[in-house]
Amino acid sequence: MTRRFYEILIPVITWNVILFPVWMSFFNPFWVAYFIIAFDLYFFYKAVTVAFYAVVSYKRIIYANTIDFAKLLVEKQIKAKDILHMIVIPNYKEPLHILEKTLNKIVESDYPFKENIHIVLAFEEREEGAKEKYKLLKDKFAGQLKLFATYHKIMPGEVVGKASNQSYAVRKMCDFYQKRNRDIGKILVTICDADSLLSRNYLSYLTYKFLNDPEKDFHFYWAPLLLYNNFEVLPFFVRLQATISSILRLAFLSQEDKLIQISTYSVNLKLLKNIGFWDTDIIPEDWHIYIQAFLKYGERIKTVPIYTLLSGDAVYAGSVWNTFFNRYEQEKRWAWGVTDVIYFLENFWRSKVNFFDKVRKLTYITETHLLWPTTFFVVTIAANIPTLVNQHFAKTTFGYYLPKISAFILTLSTLFLIVYIYLDFKIRHNLNKKMKVSYIPFYFVQWYALPVVSFLLSALPALEAHTRLFLNKKIEYKVTEKV
Repeated sequence: MTRRFYEILIPVITWNVILFPVWMSFFNPFWVAYFIIAFDLYFFYKAVTVAFYAVVSYKRIIYANTIDFAKLLVEKQIKAKDILHMIVIPNYKEPLHILEKTLNKIVESDYPFKENIHIVLAFEEREEGAKEKYKLLKDKFAGQLKLFATYHKIMPGEVVGKASNQSYAVRKMCDFYQKRNRDIGKILVTICDADSLLSRNYLSYLTYKFLNDPEKDFHFYWAPLLLYNNFEVLPFFVRLQATISSILRLAFLSQEDKLIQISTYSVNLKLLKNIGFWDTDIIPEDWHIYIQAFLKYGERIKTVPIYTLLSGDAVYAGSVWNTFFNRYEQEKRWAWGVTDVIYFLENFWRSKVNFFDKVRKLTYITETHLLWPTTFFVVTIAANIPTLVNQHFAKTTFGYYLPKISAFILTLSTLFLIVYIYLDFKIRHNLNKKMKVSYIPFYFVQWYALPVVSFLLSALPALEAHTRLFLNKKIEYKVTEKV
């Protein structure tokens, strides 16, 4: 009953934020105007901080690239050789060439102790040909990588998806290591999407960071996965959103006090076991596993930034329409992470973590999920509503200037797109993703479509996710089609 209450409460708040300018304008349009201006100023603040921290992160990445972490590990060989890397790749019906590309990047790693790398291909039992695919990969990478395979069977109460698959795989491997008396406190688990390409220095950097971390038993480690692998073939609307998403991830990296890992990340196997691995009845799992750990250990749980660039595929399904549909479904699945707020609220009083620490963390997580479906509507539309709904307010000086003030703040905010464009250019250069000269004029023009793209591929799918939560219509995990 309590859970259902929270599932209704959060979407109700979301819809009230969106509709507040409409219904309140009938009663007190001045309150609405103050709300809109405050929200716009907050949006401006967020635009400033994203641009600032994205630049800070990029500069730190450039600096980190000058450090030879592999060499440092060799100098401290005794400790480094004790660390085992278990790279788990959850996958379902992934094309063989994508898995090969991911494994090749691991082979190309500068990590000096490759015998300490174990690759776990986490298949689903229901995938036909999974065992044949594993055999092909094992034969191809024989002598280069040590490969294992698990075949997850969906059990009653489990939800199809990445969480239940990788939880099964890591549990099996944990048993495997413990039977051989391996110290699981010295095993680093890296959750790697099937199309995630680890940077050449990732494992060396991660190992060095881990060995020098006094709180290693309570930390996650994360480097931003930027969506540039297939940049050159994407329809412009996916390319545009992939760029924005990548810049946002870059900005998150240096906000260490708020950082929570997403997509591809690493963590000590001991911590995973202590919190019971991933819950298997969820769809989004990256923030969820962090919250699981936080509710047990509190502020000791942190995500430590790894200043290097990983790259992954943005959605591309061949045709423009299929690509649009798949991208919409992917965003909706990500936005279903609003259920993490429900999980946090449901377990708030059960957790023995400091009350104020819980409030701070819950506030940040809730804010993130509420801004996702609401920001577009408040920032782009709301300022015109009070004068349309309330003719008396329209005749006041405040009513006359409200749309102009809002538009001015929004214009100031969009000026920071210049920073995003610059960083996009530098990142593509760093990842060796070149742009055709003939495309350059269109590259700048496409940014004018950002409001439409943000509505269709961010605000709308997020709003659908919240509404489905309200209606108790759960979404199903759908593997994003990538060709």
